[in-house]
Amino acid sequence: MIITTGDHPAREAVSRAAALAALAEAPYIPRNRTSLAKLSARHGDQDILVILEGGARLYRPGQEEMMFHPSMAFVRAKRLLKGERDPMLEAARVRPGDTIIDCTAGLGADAAVFALGAGPEGSVLALEDSLPLWSLLHEGFANYISGVKEFDEALRRITVKRAEHLEVLRRLPDKSADVVYFDPMFRDPVQESSAISPLRAYANNDSLDAEAIEQACRIARRTVVLKEKKGSGEFERLGFETQSRSHTKIAYGVISLDKS
Repeated sequence: MIITTGDHPAREAVSRAAALAALAEAPYIPRNRTSLAKLSARHGDQDILVILEGGARLYRPGQEEMMFHPSMAFVRAKRLLKGERDPMLEAARVRPGDTIIDCTAGLGADAAVFALGAGPEGSVLALEDSLPLWSLLHEGFANYISGVKEFDEALRRITVKRAEHLEVLRRLPDKSADVVYFDPMFRDPVQESSAISPLRAYANNDSLDAEAIEQACRIARRTVVLKEKKGSGEFERLGFETQSRSHTKIAYGVISLDKS
């Protein structure tokens, strides 16, 4: 992966691009008004992260470009701020001040809602092992501006770490988080939005390892939660009790550890 900017970058965008390149151990290439297709071809058809004012976008030859945008997370956030309920937060029994680990961050939508639910005293660790997706989230969480103060503050509170979740879970102490959450890519996808479909080109499509659930149960004080397609055999395989809703194709599986 290489990192660049838009065609007419502000000094701040150039500084962010150079800083991220150093953090990601990826080359920063000045744009110099070169098209992304030419820039990618010149550097071996690599992925390109483009740093923009207020966020970033990913370019891969032959794929639809993907921008950081909270999408449905923003809709869910506005409902929460109006006092409405969120099924994921209810399944996980999230409380203000909670420590939450999102093991499969993807585009960061669920991490954003968790951060809002946990509030200013809580913390959310979002894990993503794909370098391009981690880079997109790193810039998006830090710089995206929705215009809703509470939501933007929630994004800034998320810590995004580039790591494979099982490796991280193995190193964490017992009972060191309230909630551990998994949202792996569905092997049999439901109808997807234009924002989600390009994610498949970058995300890890492997099934969850049973050890990851064992480690999560060791670490979580309250719940381990799995988001999957309704009727998925993953719930039974991994030992989750299903909480499904009649009007959606998505279900949440829950392992309760505090028995409350």
